[in-house]
Amino acid sequence: MKPDKFGFILVFFYFGLANYCIAQEEVAVPKKYSISGYVKSMHGLFHISEPALNFDTTLIDAFIHNRINFEWFPNEKFTFKAEMRNRLFYGQLSNSPLFPGFKEGLKTGGNDVINMQLLNVGDDIILHSIFDRFYGEYTNGSWEVRLGRQRINWGINTVWNPHNIFNAYSFTDFDYEERPGSDALRVKYYTGFAGSIELAIKAFDDPDEIVAGLLWKTNKNNYDYQFLLGWAERDLVLGAGWAGAIKNLGFKGEASYFITTEENSTNAFAATVSLDYAFPNGTFIATGLLYNYQGSESSSSANIFAFELSARNLYPFTWSIFNAVNYSFTPLLSSGLSVIYSPVQPHLLFLNPTLTYSLSQNIDIDLIGQVIFQKGVEKYRSPTQVVYLRGKWSW
Repeated sequence: MKPDKFGFILVFFYFGLANYCIAQEEVAVPKKYSISGYVKSMHGLFHISEPALNFDTTLIDAFIHNRINFEWFPNEKFTFKAEMRNRLFYGQLSNSPLFPGFKEGLKTGGNDVINMQLLNVGDDIILHSIFDRFYGEYTNGSWEVRLGRQRINWGINTVWNPHNIFNAYSFTDFDYEERPGSDALRVKYYTGFAGSIELAIKAFDDPDEIVAGLLWKTNKNNYDYQFLLGWAERDLVLGAGWAGAIKNLGFKGEASYFITTEENSTNAFAATVSLDYAFPNGTFIATGLLYNYQGSESSSSANIFAFELSARNLYPFTWSIFNAVNYSFTPLLSSGLSVIYSPVQPHLLFLNPTLTYSLSQNIDIDLIGQVIFQKGVEKYRSPTQVVYLRGKWSW
């Protein structure tokens, strides 16, 4: 099967619109709306080896990632946003039998209840377009009401968020800075400078898929606190979290307890705590710990990229330790290294080095690695190595 003409027309329309918007920079843009976005081109090598199975292969991953953000504000109280994510996959990875769920994951991932996507699968390429933001927002005094596809981010920590019952995300999905959204209604009332009460409910077409929650935020003794009461797909959720500082150290934590109503399921508990520090020279370091009751004590390294993600299961393993350091060599060149160690039976180690260079104000080049180590019969070995070269042009 070959992609239909509509898919190709859509791709050219996206890039044509991007070029048109850039050309309008020299023209006075009306204050009632704004248009922005970016284009990314990413190529990578994905190497997998398993000597015990006499298996060794290297795949080329390649795709173009385009985003268009539209915002309309007819008056001071109302705002409408529509943001579209478009990806054209043409590498070996998306069609490899090693990843049989890749295409189905595109179809179901992030689309929520209302169908706002186009998936066009060809012999060698895949085109996927989706509105991951499409909502209207009304603000009046201390009230804020938002309806439509939006991101409801209730998390506090940087890597793992047990409070994100609406929009859980995986740390390994580095090319999706905006994170997924949900078709939902959110009502927020600000009780003070650092306090608020927030109610949200996600759209559903099956009562077993209901996700709703109430979040209360307050501040005391220079610490921000939040408390969660929610319902997440047959689980009653109770949560609490904080964000503050111990002298110059950032100190954050959050936890959620999931009380199941299913006969064949168990209660679950997820908690994370982290410390971070910024040096005067711009170096930033962070460390964190995750306890995931639903995680495994002996899971394989393949689950790092493919597991059933949810707020009650944020990483495949029971215990995980996160460490990160970011350093800027110059204003144009920066680097980072994130390490996640899971002290379970295979002693899994996930390394994520990055190097970023800014060619200009709106053009960046990134070198990104993802390397997994695990303990074998005799020694540590790496069954998976991934390296990506990404160019990004923002407009």
